[in-house]
Amino acid sequence: MGALSSLRISVGGAGVFGLCIGVELARRGAKVTLSDPHLAGPNASSVAAGMLAPALEAALDPLMYGRFVLLRAARDLWPAFADDLPGVSLDRAGANYRADADGLARTLTRLRAESAAFETRGDGLFTPEDWRIDPVATLAALRTRFVELGGTLREAPVQSGPAGDVAVLACGWQSVDLAPELAVLTPIKGQLLRFASGPSSGPVRRGPGAYVVPGEGGAVVGATMETGLSNLEPDEAASERLLAAGLTLAPELAGQDYTVEVGVRAAAPDGLPLVGPSLQAGVFVAAGARRNGWLLGPMVAGLVADRLEGRGHTEAAAVMDSSRFGPTER
Repeated sequence: MGALSSLRISVGGAGVFGLCIGVELARRGAKVTLSDPHLAGPNASSVAAGMLAPALEAALDPLMYGRFVLLRAARDLWPAFADDLPGVSLDRAGANYRADADGLARTLTRLRAESAAFETRGDGLFTPEDWRIDPVATLAALRTRFVELGGTLREAPVQSGPAGDVAVLACGWQSVDLAPELAVLTPIKGQLLRFASGPSSGPVRRGPGAYVVPGEGGAVVGATMETGLSNLEPDEAASERLLAAGLTLAPELAGQDYTVEVGVRAAAPDGLPLVGPSLQAGVFVAAGARRNGWLLGPMVAGLVADRLEGRGHTEAAAVMDSSRFGPTER
């Protein structure tokens, strides 16, 4: 039996964090019940492109400057984690980035500073560091594997306290009142465009204001970052701006039909999730990943499981520690 075999753990949230945590805890022998009012989504994890992109995230997102080593370590946990999931594979085609001369120079400087692998290609660059995963298929595979491991899925609201020995709150923006640490989180509304056609394979295409992710079922253009907004209604003006930026990267999408999907992510002030015990007795939190929930999923799952086993005092645990912003009140 695993080291956690004596524990009954409730996990709240059926997004990438909740499901990765549920799978990891069940692998280690815990008796796990995972609850969500909408088990099969949609949720913020399904309204996503599934990018595992340590290089360009560290180069383009100011909150991730200097975080490449951490993000790459998170990415490197995915191959072993995905090997245990039915039908899940990683696309390692890399990413192309295009920008004007000044934007490209800034990005190259940051990639060099991070010691990320890249090469220049014409008026852009290519990095093999950035991978991707199919978010919808992987969420389904995580649910399947969780049940195979003996986990229980419940379509029910997330509770603030433990339904067993421990509760892990891995839920989204709607649940920020469930633990005091979560009060620092803010909502970020994100819209993406899902096409039925477009590039089916090859590197992710990134540029200022947009990315284009190829896929066999059609391309995805994303994504807006609308800080402070928590509504799920599409915004036509924002979608049109996103489309215009996307067409500069994939002009073959012009005139093609698409649907607009909207999700709301929770974000901690420094862009990294809150992971660890809560001031609330018997509660752990794992929330607030902003735009890197997919990239950080297996790492966060491991951190939660390690802390529950009484270990895991690593650099990653320290920088994501749930107490780092101190006690707060909403």
